Amino acid sequence: MEKKIDQIDRTILRALQRDARLSQRELADIVGLSQNACWRRLKALYENGLIKSHTIRLDPARLGLNLTVFVMIRTRHHSKDWLESFRREVSAIPNVIDFYRVAGDYDYMLKVVAEDMNAFDSVYQRLIEKVDLDTVTSYMTMEAIADARDLPL
Repeated sequence: MEKKIDQIDRTILRALQRDARLSQRELADIVGLSQNACWRRLKALYENGLIKSHTIRLDPARLGLNLTVFVMIRTRHHSKDWLESFRREVSAIPNVIDFYRVAGDYDYMLKVVAEDMNAFDSVYQRLIEKVDLDTVTSYMTMEAIADARDLPL
């Protein structure tokens, strides 16, 4: 069930998207509510599933993950069993940081981060070894122009 949110909830969510480390007092000041009223709203946002978790964004390049690749996959298989196996195998590859089923010329899209081309090739070899795929097309990125943007609220 989708919860209707008002402008105060949107302000809370925007503030937390920018900085999840905000204290209750700082958040209440931004929103213009008492700490207790802000806490009740925040609690309701969690309970309704609008806030999934608190995370931090890491700099891939500073961690040696210098290559980002979008992998487009087409398959001949569309059974429930195949899809469960495919999801399990892809989800077990730590370098796959995003994973989508898509419409169009391809069936799935993966976002893969790796140290370099050799590391990506290891991911690719693991993928094709574990799962029967029809077509795999990889797009190497040159620059992240807008990466991990906040949701528009």
